[in-house]
Amino acid sequence: MNDMEERKLFSTLDDNINQLKSIFDCVQDIVFREFYAGENRLFIVYVDNLVSGTTVENAILTNLMVRGHTGGNAFYLNLRTIAVGETTEIDTFEKVCDAILLGDTVLFSVGYDKAIQISTKGWPSRGVPAVTNEVTIQGAKDAFVEQASKNIVLIRRRIKDTSLKVQRMNIGTKSKTDIVIMYMEGIVREDILKSFLEKINNINTDVVLDSGTIQQFLEADTFSPFPQLQVTERPDKTAASINEGRIAVLVDNSPFALLVPSTMNVFFQAADDYYERWEIVSFVRLMRFTAAILATILPALYIGLTIFHPNLIPTSLVLKIAAGRASVPFPTIVEVLIMELAFELLKEAGIRLPSPIGGTIGIVGGIIIGQSAVEAGIVGPAVVIVAALTGVCSFVVPSVTLVSGIRITKYFMIILSSLFGLVGFWLGIILILAHLSSLESFGVPYMFPFCSGSVNRYSDFKDSIIRFPLSFMKKRPIFATKAQEDREQEDSEE
Repeated sequence: MNDMEERKLFSTLDDNINQLKSIFDCVQDIVFREFYAGENRLFIVYVDNLVSGTTVENAILTNLMVRGHTGGNAFYLNLRTIAVGETTEIDTFEKVCDAILLGDTVLFSVGYDKAIQISTKGWPSRGVPAVTNEVTIQGAKDAFVEQASKNIVLIRRRIKDTSLKVQRMNIGTKSKTDIVIMYMEGIVREDILKSFLEKINNINTDVVLDSGTIQQFLEADTFSPFPQLQVTERPDKTAASINEGRIAVLVDNSPFALLVPSTMNVFFQAADDYYERWEIVSFVRLMRFTAAILATILPALYIGLTIFHPNLIPTSLVLKIAAGRASVPFPTIVEVLIMELAFELLKEAGIRLPSPIGGTIGIVGGIIIGQSAVEAGIVGPAVVIVAALTGVCSFVVPSVTLVSGIRITKYFMIILSSLFGLVGFWLGIILILAHLSSLESFGVPYMFPFCSGSVNRYSDFKDSIIRFPLSFMKKRPIFATKAQEDREQEDSEE
């Protein structure tokens, strides 16, 4: 912010006008409008197409021109005439510029060294869409949009409690992006809230365009491939997390919310896990954990067994694998990398292509490339099966950010197994577990409740690999304060 914008407003209207025109020089979407309310000379400034034209014309201009004969400066006109609910008195050019670029209208009058910021935001926005990434069979279908104010409403519709607190702030010296922090007072742990607010207040950057930027600044271990904040597009999931004592971060211009703190366990939980019966959910949860493990270790295990320890594989299977590789000119490690990278390319191509054909390209392309590679003698049939099974397992995990971490870890395991065989394989597993155990999210162990579960009397195990019936889940997770750990509050005695 330059010195010109940090100055206090002048008491002379012409000086204020000249100063603003100097600040917004060559900015042609800024509207400067001078007019009279009776004998009182007034001046408003706003950004064209960023404000609601109806509000500016009817609630401000029409009211002031028709009813402004009562006189007085902007302060008194605001009290008597301006028919807008949200108005604020501001006194510096910095605040004036921020208000204008935010979509508000600023009113100046003669002989008054302050201005009135009038809420007139009316930028283009889309309606509430359907969920696209976290699709569920049961449950709500609405998703967040790019407008933070609408996202707040989607959460308030689900939590009608005065304990739901909403804090706003701006991040980014140039973008001045609106950040909304939501939490339940009395349920959120004070140590977590304090640590979170300190960290988000210390973010120092010029531009924030998406929640992903905030996520990278808030993560404790920048170099870890595993996400330490949960990202979701679902309002119902966000509302449920807030009620558990977690903090939600909504970033203007982003249709995703950040949830903190986060543990490894929450990335395996989907929204409809709580809308279906516990038996089927527990079965699906078990499949998710198994799929995540297989997506990480399967290619590395294949390399370790076939190259270094073929004696551990049944003889008939070894002979079939050897027969399939008879015409392959590459070593096993190259063979595995060729197929893994081919599937990675197909996955990325399917994401970037238009949705009607993206999925088709991914499936058909995988079948064609796999079959063609086997017939051409580039890879063996067993490697195609391993690569395909690894890819399918990665799609079972409901969190896209966790899948990204698994994709990186998979290649780490492949390298260790290709160098040291099963010794490298087990070394890789130990290193990954040690790394996961060292992570924490705002003071909460990342592997909770699989480690330190006794802190919460092991109650969090009821919503981990096996999801107990809802009637058994009477305690909130570790994120909540001890005073509000009970979901069902006992009635007070009369």
